Amino acid sequence: MIDGVKIAVVTGGGHGIGRAICRRLAQEGIKVVVADIDGDAGQKVATEIHGRALTIDVSEENQIRDMIKEVEDGIGPIDLFVSNAGVGFGDRNGWAASRDGMLNADQDRWETCWKINVMAHVYVARYVVPRMIGRGGGYLVNIASAAGLLSQIGDAAYTASKHATVAFAESLAITHGEQGIHVCLVCPQAVATRMIGLGDDSGNESGGFGGNDVDGILRPEEVADCIVEGIEKKRFLILPHPDVAKYMERKANNRERWIAGMQRFRQSVTGQTD
Repeated sequence: MIDGVKIAVVTGGGHGIGRAICRRLAQEGIKVVVADIDGDAGQKVATEIHGRALTIDVSEENQIRDMIKEVEDGIGPIDLFVSNAGVGFGDRNGWAASRDGMLNADQDRWETCWKINVMAHVYVARYVVPRMIGRGGGYLVNIASAAGLLSQIGDAAYTASKHATVAFAESLAITHGEQGIHVCLVCPQAVATRMIGLGDDSGNESGGFGGNDVDGILRPEEVADCIVEGIEKKRFLILPHPDVAKYMERKANNRERWIAGMQRFRQSVTGQTD
């Protein structure tokens, strides 16, 4: 059991890792608010777990502010907030600074990644942390990616925004840890979700976009179990793929060698040599 948690909010709760977290928290007897821009998917999950669904675009600060107020006024104090919603589009034609991405190129991918992968976490903290501090503490779980500790081949905007997510989670823990705010930073590699091109409930543990299965593709349920265990132990860094710790050490010890290795890996994945 997660100590003291009765009500949780999960963004991006209608699909993938978010859906698995909602289900896992409900198994713990926690009342879960499923927040997702896809209202139908969120409602489906909420109905299944006897929770509450809210349709929200996490890139909009006022929607996050209003959601937190609605939950706290209508359901009860938020003990656990999981900022899970995230996006990635891929580099357009292998160009790191491109405005367009390979996927959903209807807006500037850099701006969109920044708003959803970074600022949504900031907005949540802006409105929920003071409330949590006022009643003695709470839990913030920020879903980032191994790309935030290492780098994602073929998606510069995703990588940069996830690095910022990592840094912000560290700042939250440093600044508010002594005020009872327990911060967990989750950094998985490939998970069998739409993010890597695998549909919900596909059952696949291989495939997706090139290079994603380097250390195995985990099922969302496995990641959710790992996250709940990490929350229970009040662990800051949660690594569903343990090998990420080894890669972090190699990067820190010799960044020049690490960059060279990543260049070779990019060539093997893309077939490009320049």
